[in-house]
Amino acid sequence: MVRVGEYNLLKVLRAVDFGLYLDDGEEGILLPKRFVPAGATEGDELKVFIYHDGEDRLIATTQEPKGILGDIVKLRTISVTPQGAFLDWGLMKDIFVPKSKQQNNMIPNGEYLVKIYLDEQTGRIAATEKIEPFLSNDSLSVKELEVVDLIVYRRTDIGYVVIINNKHTGVLHFNEIYRNITAGDKFTGFVKKIYNVENKIDVAAGKPGYNRVEDETGKILRLLKENNGYLPYNDKTDPEEIYAFFGMSKKTFKMTIGNLYKQRSISFEQAGIKLLEG
Repeated sequence: MVRVGEYNLLKVLRAVDFGLYLDDGEEGILLPKRFVPAGATEGDELKVFIYHDGEDRLIATTQEPKGILGDIVKLRTISVTPQGAFLDWGLMKDIFVPKSKQQNNMIPNGEYLVKIYLDEQTGRIAATEKIEPFLSNDSLSVKELEVVDLIVYRRTDIGYVVIINNKHTGVLHFNEIYRNITAGDKFTGFVKKIYNVENKIDVAAGKPGYNRVEDETGKILRLLKENNGYLPYNDKTDPEEIYAFFGMSKKTFKMTIGNLYKQRSISFEQAGIKLLEG
């Protein structure tokens, strides 16, 4: 059964002048000629994305949309009508946000965080700015120290509310943020703590514990080699400077250079760290 708004692996039924028809169990879904991979022929299986065209017909494409069914993504407004707004989805046809699914009136060229969903009445893919109903911490699918996907949702007095794995919400506190972030930014993090009361979650960027150190060790050694074996950074360096150069927090930097020092890979100099040969 063909899944609308998702990638499907479909077999080529037949070729026509204007493309290929793919097997959907019925008359076939058209993959327009402009999107047909070179050499594709009858019997081949192709990975395609399925959605509705402007005439409400199912259509296939090898283009990759900026998000599929269930994803939460930041998209830019192309045009606005009294009925709603059309956002750039990365496909030939823009995705529609009904007026009733907007938080405020969307404007042309504005960027908005939306969830892609299937409209039950029309059976078509659409987007909504009203994400809250799709998020819940009532029954958690994550545990402490688990690596997760994070999307920045909105700023608060203590940090940022983030969306965890497109399912839950958590808080990324200001003391865990080491670069400028804005709504819609995506990055990997981990569940730092789960509170029994209301299943509230604190998260942090990167990976937990010494896994983070192991990930960053190679980066520091590489940077040392690229800079003649010396870097003017140590545990007295400002956190902002460390993040700007290494892309890691000062805490992770200190843990990593401490680990390298114990391994006798580096030495601590008066104003930096030095790579030891061996």
